[in-house]
Amino acid sequence: MSIALVRTRAVDGLNAPEVTVEVHLSNGLPAFTLVGLADTEVREARDRVRAAIITSQFEFPQRRITVNLAPADLPKEGGRFDLPIALGILVASGQVKGAGLDAHEFCGELSLDGSLRGIRGALAAALAAGRHQRALVLPCENADEAALARGVNVLPATSLLAVCAHLNGLASLSAHPLPAVGDGFALAPDLADVRGQFQARRVLEVAAAGGHSLLMYGSPGTGKSMLAQRLPGLMPPLTEAEALESAAVHSLTGRFDAANWGRRTFRAPHHSASAAALVGGGAIPQPGEVSLAHHGVLFLDELPEFDRRVLESLREPLETGHVTVSRARRRAEFP
Repeated sequence: MSIALVRTRAVDGLNAPEVTVEVHLSNGLPAFTLVGLADTEVREARDRVRAAIITSQFEFPQRRITVNLAPADLPKEGGRFDLPIALGILVASGQVKGAGLDAHEFCGELSLDGSLRGIRGALAAALAAGRHQRALVLPCENADEAALARGVNVLPATSLLAVCAHLNGLASLSAHPLPAVGDGFALAPDLADVRGQFQARRVLEVAAAGGHSLLMYGSPGTGKSMLAQRLPGLMPPLTEAEALESAAVHSLTGRFDAANWGRRTFRAPHHSASAAALVGGGAIPQPGEVSLAHHGVLFLDELPEFDRRVLESLREPLETGHVTVSRARRRAEFP
């Protein structure tokens, strides 16, 4: 057939809205048109997809190719759409069977040799795919992260060729097992390392038990930073829901490690940090330090050295429990 529909997921804050990649082949002069509010990184997919298809020993159709990323009003960014675009072209040209597309969602960036590279926001995509009872095909680099969404069929793949073999029924992709996660307290600094400081230790225990904010002051070298670093080890273990929320935020930065699953984060930004770095911002809204410390500890060392406007920007997040980053074309909400 000359048209193919492939499902994938975009990134919109902590959400992963569904995107349908519609590929149509028609007669005419060879051309590759990409529409649907795609940014520069997505438009560059044309060259990556062409090279990946050719190096994977498939034929790139010498026809007029139109790719639509629907819905058109949802901004798309990143290389996560490379794999579904390539699959759509191969299915529309009859080189890959399209019978199994409806039961799968695909995410992944293609390198020029057809191998798959990791993406951001894999955990949110896995949770969304699970709610729709679909398997998620994504790069092996993101498999551990996505498998933390229990009950989701995560199918890691190394290359475009492996995904095509799976769809053609030649070599099925294996479901990724739940990864071995670390102990939330195994590597946390322990209060047992501290000698003396009985009053400060008691204050830390009360703050950890009640989830209170804490202000410490004293002369340099008295152990304020050392005590603060041991506060996460005193806090109760994360529930699975809390661990998922924390992991989903870190997944957006592309630096999530499954070994840190269930561990309360400790963030200590430098006093020169801007308001955008602390509460989040950017043309494409990204979480700031206060969101990355969700269910953990945000430690502001040398508090008087922070800019007054930066500290004032924390007022609303502390009162409401969430951060709303609004830009001209995008709006995102983070915890």
